[in-house]
Amino acid sequence: MRLEDHPLVRRVREQMKKEAHPRPKTLEAGELRRLLLEAGADDVGFVELDRPELEDQREDLSKVLPGAKSLVSFVVRMNRSAIRSPARSLANLEFHHTGDAINEIGRKMVRILEDRGVTALNPPMGFPMEMDRFPDKIWIISHKPVAVAAGLGVMGIHRNVIHPKFGNFILLGSLILDAEISEYGRPLAYNPCLECKLCVAACPVGAIGPDGYFNFNACYTHNYREFMGGFSDWTEQVVESKDRKAYRKRVLDTESASMWQSLSFGPNYKAAYCLSVCPAGEEVLPPYLADKQQFMADYLRPLRDREELVYVVPGSDAEAQVPKRFPRKKVKKVQGTLRPRTIGQFIRGLPLVFQPGRAGDLDAVYHFTFRGAERREVTVIIREQRVQVSEGHSHKPSLRVTA
Repeated sequence: MRLEDHPLVRRVREQMKKEAHPRPKTLEAGELRRLLLEAGADDVGFVELDRPELEDQREDLSKVLPGAKSLVSFVVRMNRSAIRSPARSLANLEFHHTGDAINEIGRKMVRILEDRGVTALNPPMGFPMEMDRFPDKIWIISHKPVAVAAGLGVMGIHRNVIHPKFGNFILLGSLILDAEISEYGRPLAYNPCLECKLCVAACPVGAIGPDGYFNFNACYTHNYREFMGGFSDWTEQVVESKDRKAYRKRVLDTESASMWQSLSFGPNYKAAYCLSVCPAGEEVLPPYLADKQQFMADYLRPLRDREELVYVVPGSDAEAQVPKRFPRKKVKKVQGTLRPRTIGQFIRGLPLVFQPGRAGDLDAVYHFTFRGAERREVTVIIREQRVQVSEGHSHKPSLRVTA
């Protein structure tokens, strides 16, 4: 039977003739915004894919949706009292519920748009991700730069997007569309971040520096203990223990129970205190302005005084800082889990694992030359407690490494 003679094909052909709707060339921004707000979003912004701020995402987004032209960014508010609570089960429940809401809104909007002839995708708010790429880039879209480009906020010193009204008590969602939108947003003219440094004071591993430096590895090791690499380390603890007594010497009962909880009900963050204490945002700011000391007593001090395990990599800045800054917290040393599988991953990972405090007064230039399957020449400069990685060999080297 020829394809055109198939009963289903003939029926669909007839329907296409009767119900042919011209594909909208441009979506009306006001209508699209209305649909998203009705679906449950609290604010919405639009950005064209060819915006310079999104250059590093353009190729990947075009791969997942060929012909992609525009992005929708939207936010859903979180309940502040839950995120601020020292009982982190409450905070994590709020993270989970709000994330589910983001994903449901995105899925609903994709269905509406598809019914109107527009191809769309709603990448997950968080997980699942492309874990076969781990530890390289596993996410489909970076929601934060999209939200910033769309005018929904600006990233503060703590690297979270601060909405001008709702503060950082939001989660972000995005839609990828193969259609243009009639009007696009622009970045905010100011940063809602107050630079109050409460996030610096609250972070149990010192991942946020007063000067704005972000120690990725410190945050990743502790806050994401029950995600990805931390889970891998836990499974290795199980494998390496010869019996239950040996396992109990390595892993506390509370840790085993906590890992079970994350496996059963969704992975839980160990901290995210930077979100909890942030006073920025029109709806959030009044109590802080009224009485800063009381604000810190209510929201900062309970988190700083909270007794808990803090996970650190041996020899890291976090290991040195925790006992000095948080005497009630107990350090637990764990293995670093950002293990590169390629030369490219090694090079990209250097800034992520760099420890400025441990670098001290080191001033050195390293020339790396890789001669294997991945042939690369790289210069690494460590100076003034910062690391700079660049392609090719430059500057006079203190040390040459060839592999």
